[in-house]
Amino acid sequence: MANLKALRTRIDSVKSTQKITSAMKLVSASKLRRAQLRAEAARPYAERMERMLATLAASAAGNPSAPELLVGNGRDQTHLIIAVTADRGLAGAFNTNVGRAARALAQRLEADGKTVKIAAIGRKGRDFLRRDYGDRILFDVSYAGRKQIEFADAEAIAARVIALMQEGAFDVCTLVYNRFVSVISQVATEARLIPAPVAAMPAAASAGAQAIYEFEPEEEALLAHLLPQNLAVQIYKALIESAAGEQGARMTAMDNATRNAGDMIKRLTLVYNRSRQANITRELIEIISGAEAL
Repeated sequence: MANLKALRTRIDSVKSTQKITSAMKLVSASKLRRAQLRAEAARPYAERMERMLATLAASAAGNPSAPELLVGNGRDQTHLIIAVTADRGLAGAFNTNVGRAARALAQRLEADGKTVKIAAIGRKGRDFLRRDYGDRILFDVSYAGRKQIEFADAEAIAARVIALMQEGAFDVCTLVYNRFVSVISQVATEARLIPAPVAAMPAAASAGAQAIYEFEPEEEALLAHLLPQNLAVQIYKALIESAAGEQGARMTAMDNATRNAGDMIKRLTLVYNRSRQANITRELIEIISGAEAL
């Protein structure tokens, strides 16, 4: 039979762990609501801007004077993958899913003869991708210790991406992040940033009924401001979607851990009671045997 003192120590240890996981679940639940509201509020603007840029990219296809942020540089050899993960763990497979999705994308591109470069947003993604692509990580960003991610953070990342593009460091840029669906569902998503994805033309558009954009002020001046802003908006959307998904994943993981700890405490308590009862029975047998011997 197991040693009773060791069982008591194990039960106390599991109870302490259960208290910690329960507290972490409550903290994540309180943060989740705010993060979810921010993600849902940012979606309409980001999606509408993305659709507008996709339409502009379709109309500007083949135009040699179109901005590179909109239509690219005409090459498709070097790809920059921006992987957005969390800085902390204890969130189930949240970070691993993005790491695997980014790695799978990199492997597909390399199988086609492309060159892959990495930008890691979040320490967990950096650590995951550094194993296979450590020499190809151009930069990494960590927000450890920050209570909330701001739009200025996305603008800073967008500025670094634009600087790399102007240096000719890459031809195509793709964002990989966890899209928040619900508390128990976060979907690893790929979104191309540069060049802007071309909108699929509906039947009405193919018949000539296309939307016509009028620019005020001039098209060049407007796009020079709009395109970097769109890049920052799409990155910001990914950051806050990832933040909401992280809290949802951590809340779910801590809830499962709390339940598992409760089940383990029940099993250990049962073993402890059985061992204790066996010890008492053995001692009684020894006493009775001793009395009969006398």
